[in-house]
Amino acid sequence: MAHDTHAASHARTLPADLGAPAFVDGWRTRAILVGVVFAVIAVLLAFADGSTEHVLRAWVLGLMMSFGFAVGGLALLMVQYVSGGKWGLLLRRPLEAMSRTLPLVFVYWVISAIFMKKLYLWALYPTASDTASALKTGLINEIQAHCLDFKRPMLNPVTYVWVSLLCFAIWAFYTWRLTSLGMRRDSDSPANTPYWIKKLENISGPGIVVYSLTMTAGVIYWVMSMDPTWYSSVYGLLFLVGQGYMVLAFCIIVAISLSKGEPFKTLLRQTEQHDLGKFTFAFVMLNIYLAFAQFLIIWSGNLPEEIPWYLDRIRGHWGIIITLDFIFHWLIPFSMLLSRDIKRNKKRLVRVCQWMIFARAFDLFWLIEPNYKDAARNLHFSWGILEYVAVPVAMVAFWVAFFCTRLKQRPVVQTNDPHLAEILEPEHVHA
Repeated sequence: MAHDTHAASHARTLPADLGAPAFVDGWRTRAILVGVVFAVIAVLLAFADGSTEHVLRAWVLGLMMSFGFAVGGLALLMVQYVSGGKWGLLLRRPLEAMSRTLPLVFVYWVISAIFMKKLYLWALYPTASDTASALKTGLINEIQAHCLDFKRPMLNPVTYVWVSLLCFAIWAFYTWRLTSLGMRRDSDSPANTPYWIKKLENISGPGIVVYSLTMTAGVIYWVMSMDPTWYSSVYGLLFLVGQGYMVLAFCIIVAISLSKGEPFKTLLRQTEQHDLGKFTFAFVMLNIYLAFAQFLIIWSGNLPEEIPWYLDRIRGHWGIIITLDFIFHWLIPFSMLLSRDIKRNKKRLVRVCQWMIFARAFDLFWLIEPNYKDAARNLHFSWGILEYVAVPVAMVAFWVAFFCTRLKQRPVVQTNDPHLAEILEPEHVHA
């Protein structure tokens, strides 16, 4: 009966105003307020801890969350242009808005680059003589000294800065190109839609490959190199899947929230909502498959060069964190998204997606904190640990505020889309 009512009330035409609803301004205001409150809390915690070390580590977590939303949004936008599908009509403009927050992510990165010596051993000991001196005084061990010397052509401050700047320039180019063409497509005649589809597909296909390479370079420098002894052939792929995991969750939250007003109230049918839930479920499965496969291969290989990275994250009570990470990051979303009813219930699906974003942040904490000598195999409470809550929440809140600003700048629906007529049809009673 409920489906029948929905079908009867579903509009067959778009409203005249395709801009973001007025309540998006309220989202922005609340996000700024949350950002300010948690920024103040972060400052107070830094004074209580008597150090800025945890602030900077937590800053990297906030950077990776914001980076994941912005550049992950750009990647999913390119995937949509290549694959097609009705879901693009719902998510295309939110994904464009996410990708256009890149300037704020760049500012976040600049701050981490300024303080790189507090984050990376290779930045603290940039020359062979620095490494030898640190080895003599016991500040680093022989394995770390060997890795620092061997990887110095790649892991050094100059290369770090130039590679990062190149990556940002490439992401900025693709963001500008795709979003500008998207607007030109809307202003063109509907008869030319096939031309625009082919043009955007031809740009996005190679763009996905370029994104995969540049994103891998970024996460190797910004996170993986915190431990210069660690190497992994799937590290970039793990972050790529993790970005899809959190970007889809965020997009579902945005789409369902926008459906409280027009034009998404007309566009978001239960069928498409269910499809997005299934798409997200696929990323949950792929995420755990890659993470567990890496763990299983390394553990079964039992190589002394690789095992310590996991031991740093399992021993000294870190086993509690990895167990919770498994439950938070995979078991709960997997169990919830198995349910057809949850995927078709707006409120419950939003709650699952909110949980997934929290779980992604929790996983990044497990990846980042044990890289440091004071935390490896030694999970302990300090005021600094709470920075992993305060700093990323503040940074993501300011990012959300910027996202809302970007979302308000353009119509939230792309009108020259071949799926528009289909998505405006009422759902069948049995759907």
